[in-house]
Amino acid sequence: MDNYYWERSYSQTGSPLTRAVKMLLIANGVVFLFQILLRGQLIAIFGLVPASLFAGERLWQPFTYMFLHGGMWHILINMFILWMFGRDLEREFGEKFFLRYYFVTGVGAGLIYSVFFIRSEIPVIGASGAIFGLLIAFALIFPERPITLLIFFVLPLTLKAKHLVILLGIITLLALPTRDGIAHLAHLGGMVVGFLYLKARKMSYHQEFPWSRAFRVRHSQETIRRQGKKTDELNAEIDSILDKISREGMSSLTWRERRILQKSKRSQNDY
Repeated sequence: MDNYYWERSYSQTGSPLTRAVKMLLIANGVVFLFQILLRGQLIAIFGLVPASLFAGERLWQPFTYMFLHGGMWHILINMFILWMFGRDLEREFGEKFFLRYYFVTGVGAGLIYSVFFIRSEIPVIGASGAIFGLLIAFALIFPERPITLLIFFVLPLTLKAKHLVILLGIITLLALPTRDGIAHLAHLGGMVVGFLYLKARKMSYHQEFPWSRAFRVRHSQETIRRQGKKTDELNAEIDSILDKISREGMSSLTWRERRILQKSKRSQNDY
């Protein structure tokens, strides 16, 4: 992440964390600690097992599997991405919608995976479905935002957010046939659910989001501009009516012109 991005995010709130992101980080960390203490016993109960789910057993699993992780690197990568991209999304969405979106994409990703592997008894764990949902949302809202990656932790590579997410989507799609122990379909499912969920709210790739600060500021500026334009037009019309009175007298005014003068007088009295 480049320095500009860090300074901008930090200066907007005075804190590197937002409330919902902080709660999710703590919840995932606490659950992972319990995983270590209980030596994996939580996975059998709270991991997502498609066969059990469609047998009507343990219906909580599409929700709880998001808080379990397969190891230190697994949770560190997911939580880093949550921290990196989630803060600005929460600021744009608001806390409630951000949390709703996070769980919709996470649960949706798990259900998509379960449908395709309906007989599987292997538990699926991890927040990656929701994390990929955050990535697609970030690309839709901040498509031009530069993101700097470190290839092999050494070589810096800067991509626009939209190009980064497209690249990740392609890599995930190509990895679907592999048997590497990673639920790539859940990752892709999170992106698909996130995209469709936002599109269902009548958003598009090139539109500002109505919960966006940039949208609200621009909308307010446009409203003020339109009101100023109407005021200028009204003042010009009043000047024209006054000129007509000076030339032809009050009796020459039409009904509409008299109404305009009356409204003008009332607004001045109110002021």
